[in-house]
Amino acid sequence: MKIGDDINQKSQRGHQGGATIADVARESGFSPMTVSRVINGEKNVKDSTREAVLAALKKLQYSPNLAARSLAGAEPIRIVMLYGNPSVAYLSRLLVGTLEQARKSHVQLIIEQCDSEKGIRDVFNDLVEGAVDGIILSAPLSDSATVQELLEKTDIPCVAVNSWSPLGKMSVVHIDDVEAAATMTRHLTSLGHKRIGFVKGNPEHNASLQRLKGFEVAMAEAGLPVDPALVVDGLFTYRSGLQAAEQLLDLPDPPSAIFASNDDMAAAVITVAHRRHLDVPRDLTVCGFDDTDFALSIWPELTTIHQPIAEMSRAAVEILVERIREKRSGRTPKREQRLLDFTFVRRESDGAPPSK
Repeated sequence: MKIGDDINQKSQRGHQGGATIADVARESGFSPMTVSRVINGEKNVKDSTREAVLAALKKLQYSPNLAARSLAGAEPIRIVMLYGNPSVAYLSRLLVGTLEQARKSHVQLIIEQCDSEKGIRDVFNDLVEGAVDGIILSAPLSDSATVQELLEKTDIPCVAVNSWSPLGKMSVVHIDDVEAAATMTRHLTSLGHKRIGFVKGNPEHNASLQRLKGFEVAMAEAGLPVDPALVVDGLFTYRSGLQAAEQLLDLPDPPSAIFASNDDMAAAVITVAHRRHLDVPRDLTVCGFDDTDFALSIWPELTTIHQPIAEMSRAAVEILVERIREKRSGRTPKREQRLLDFTFVRRESDGAPPSK
């Protein structure tokens, strides 16, 4: 037996005890190679041929395994993840999920950082020239007008992670940031807090605006005014959290609780509180958002909103692979918006306001 024949036989075995590619070929009347092309979503197959093979696949309940698909010559999938988020803790969770799902989906993953307008354009030019099959974007790149402009010039499928306003044809995976922030704020008001400081996120992230909206909604529900002096700017960075905390705690009537839009900034608030010899949570309640490693690496451990970052990036890879296969089969990739659940996580950094 020739080596090539041996590989071809192995590629036709499908799953143990079930129909093989050879069985489907006999049922459909086409060659095993043609059946393989249909299974792998290749374009160079006539519509009538594809329909006949798909009918045979369905009749025989054929389920190809990954090894068979690989040996049959499935065209590899190359995707790139572009990121610009300054939070190392957030990025760590994002990468873990993306890498895990890329491995499970048997796709090649490229990771590129984009921190400037020129960087975004240079990377996109390289992507088009490098024949990348799909793109995953993390905020704030997913909210960038420049990215939208560049995507409109290409037919590369794209999925955004944690974007509330996906641009154009992008699919998106996100949580309900409004309801998540409102949930945390309701918890603070239920403890008796009335003067609650809020540290905003990067204004270039649509999620920042949604979290602020959720804070305002819950304050209104509790019949509490939002003091503009208690809402301060942040950039989702630890350093911006330090500055925001100093600004809030320097007020003549400082807040009894501070809700920061991510864990990096919340950790910075706790640092400033310690510098000022304030006990958390006896003297000051501090809460965050994301539930990254920062939430567990500080003292006291942080009450926060668990955002399933790794799960969102896994879902993004799944959706992107589906869109790529749709495109390869000649169909127009559909746009999908997938909403995942958040979780309120109470730890040790919150309590009732101090008695005066």
